[in-house]
Amino acid sequence: MPMQPSSPQHVLVLNCGSSSLKFAILDATTSAEIISGLAERLGSHSPLIKYKFQGEKHQLELADGQAHAAAIASLVQLINEQHLASHLIAVGHRVVHGGEHFTESVLIDDNVLSAIEKTAALAPLHNPANLLGIRAAQHAFVTLPQVAVFDTAFHQSMPKVAYLYALPYSLYREHGVRRYGFHGTSHYYVAGEAAKFIKKPLLESNFISAHLGNGCSVCAIKNGKSVDTSMGLTPLEGLVMGTRSGSIDPGLFTFLTQQLNYSVEQIDDLLNKKSGLLGISELSNDCRTIEEAAVAGNQQALLALDIFCYRLAKQIAAYMVPLQRLDALIFTGGIGENSDIIREKVITQLGFLGLNCDPQANLQARFGNAGMITKPSNTVSALVIPTNEEWVIAHDAAVIAKEQ
Repeated sequence: MPMQPSSPQHVLVLNCGSSSLKFAILDATTSAEIISGLAERLGSHSPLIKYKFQGEKHQLELADGQAHAAAIASLVQLINEQHLASHLIAVGHRVVHGGEHFTESVLIDDNVLSAIEKTAALAPLHNPANLLGIRAAQHAFVTLPQVAVFDTAFHQSMPKVAYLYALPYSLYREHGVRRYGFHGTSHYYVAGEAAKFIKKPLLESNFISAHLGNGCSVCAIKNGKSVDTSMGLTPLEGLVMGTRSGSIDPGLFTFLTQQLNYSVEQIDDLLNKKSGLLGISELSNDCRTIEEAAVAGNQQALLALDIFCYRLAKQIAAYMVPLQRLDALIFTGGIGENSDIIREKVITQLGFLGLNCDPQANLQARFGNAGMITKPSNTVSALVIPTNEEWVIAHDAAVIAKEQ
């Protein structure tokens, strides 16, 4: 008898923010996207859900003030109306901060929820929102396994010399103050894809991965494992970002409070929401807008790009210390995948590593042609690899669901 095709195995992936809910259903065996969307302005005026299904875009309006529970209830109704529920095998949740509790994705139970709550002090803008999404999904999908996938988990392989700050050790021992790193699912995914591209086992490969979007981080990956990363206790440390300052002199806090009478809340707002590309350019946090202004001759826009690229190149070069040997530099994320200008500026500053940008390949990478953007004769390759964090979450959730 001919073999019967196996039933589709779909995973609902949820990424819950404080006022938004990003969702997708993916086929866990093929990575094909079935439906995807975003619920935004949750808890405020005119919340709505935008989604894409079978190539068409749709929109659902929610009542004023409705938040995550209402958004998930509407999502459940949508899933049922489109007859997508029967193939669901799990719900995968992106959780920003797992602290030292989690080194891998886990099935959510009361102990896991408690650990995520305890870690909320390290990510007050993210973990409470992630918990909202988990609890709403547990209520809506009672029979489905719920799996947590942590941004920080991939970086738990970092050694102490990389993750400890030069602060009194008691702050680490008693309060968990250390570098944790973020974008772990993205760095993990693109490293695996890069190993396939260079035809080398991941566990024998050394990469530097630059995830560049509104948030930016670099990760040093040695023999397939994270050994250092630029983000720290929070996603504020490290590179210049869209609206975040990245690393600064901690003495700035004293100056701002004593000389300019800033409050703690004002400093937090300044560093997280008014700095980075936006702060320097005084135009926008959108790289595309800044690039257009720079090409038109705006000197502050050009300065913002130059600072962004200089700090990025400097961080990449620093990660040769833990790696010693580099197989490839990876660009990913919205900016990393689409900005040929930034990639060329960075690669030009890293010529001493054996990198030499291929202008034509670099330009072509803007149009979805992922792959090598350096010349084949280079000793080290630079690659553009689109990230797929949703696929990592779906895959991990499916594997854990099958184990139950």
